Amino acid sequence: MVLGARPLRSAALAAHGGCREGGRVRLEDLVLLRRVRDRIDREYARPLDVEALARGVHMSAGHLSRQFKLAYGEPPYSYLMTRRIERAMALLRHSDLSVTEVCFAVGFSSLGTFSTRFTELVGVPPSVYRRQADRAGSGIPPCLEKRVARPIRNREGFATGRR
Repeated sequence: MVLGARPLRSAALAAHGGCREGGRVRLEDLVLLRRVRDRIDREYARPLDVEALARGVHMSAGHLSRQFKLAYGEPPYSYLMTRRIERAMALLRHSDLSVTEVCFAVGFSSLGTFSTRFTELVGVPPSVYRRQADRAGSGIPPCLEKRVARPIRNREGFATGRR
């Protein structure tokens, strides 16, 4: 064994993000995680589960969930639910679809689950949200509307003063 070879290897791996010490995500995993996030953004309305997402990038579901949460702050399933609810909010504001039609259009298979998730993230049921959005008539440019209307998860709004 060459003296000093091990520290050089560790330094090279660390420089490329190749180790996961102290809760870091490997560079190779970041590329795969970005693919998963892009797939969720594209295919949010399709039936997706963590196992299928993990298979698509040749990871175990547990590893994907842990790494995704480290990289993006929430597990892949929560990210998927947030995307679906964001899209549902836009449809409720800007379309004539019924709440049930919106539910199925964004990928939920149960109106009860949709209403529960929507209420958890937005703070009001979908029908109330639609009435409030109609009354407010927002007037906010679309480029800002998404940012302002983003669902709040895990009490993050209380820390920043939103809600």
